[in-house]
Amino acid sequence: MQSIRALLVTLLIAVPVLASAQDFKVDFGVSAQDPDAPVEVTADSLAINQENGSAEFAGNVMIIQGDMKMQAPLVNVFYNEAQDGVERLVGNGGVMIVSGQDTAEAETAEYDVEGGLIYMRGKVILVQGINSISSETMTVNLNDSTAQMHGRVRTVLRPKDN
Repeated sequence: MQSIRALLVTLLIAVPVLASAQDFKVDFGVSAQDPDAPVEVTADSLAINQENGSAEFAGNVMIIQGDMKMQAPLVNVFYNEAQDGVERLVGNGGVMIVSGQDTAEAETAEYDVEGGLIYMRGKVILVQGINSISSETMTVNLNDSTAQMHGRVRTVLRPKDN
């Protein structure tokens, strides 16, 4: 009887959380990312393609913009048409994005710098404190600190710890 009561309490706590998963709010430590902030990139190697306006950073790539950090084994940087700013960054081979206490991981990530959007694909997991949520894809809007997760979504609830 005690285990049934505990299960019911857990389900009652979980229902509002599961219902709001479509509107899951994400705050990567900043209320809004500044797309005009400088982008600092460090890596083991760099290859530049003048024809298509891109650069490939490989090996222990670390990208920092404001309070946000992105790590990956390989990152392609695409510049805008005027070649005076970064348009987007595409990370492959296991990407981690960190800001404040929050961490998101995926197989690939594309950061649209001008639009303030991050598209993460493949075994996505978002960890905020003791809570985590996973899915196949996640779109983070840094302008309004929201995220949408798609694909088979799984949430780990720890009601006693919250």
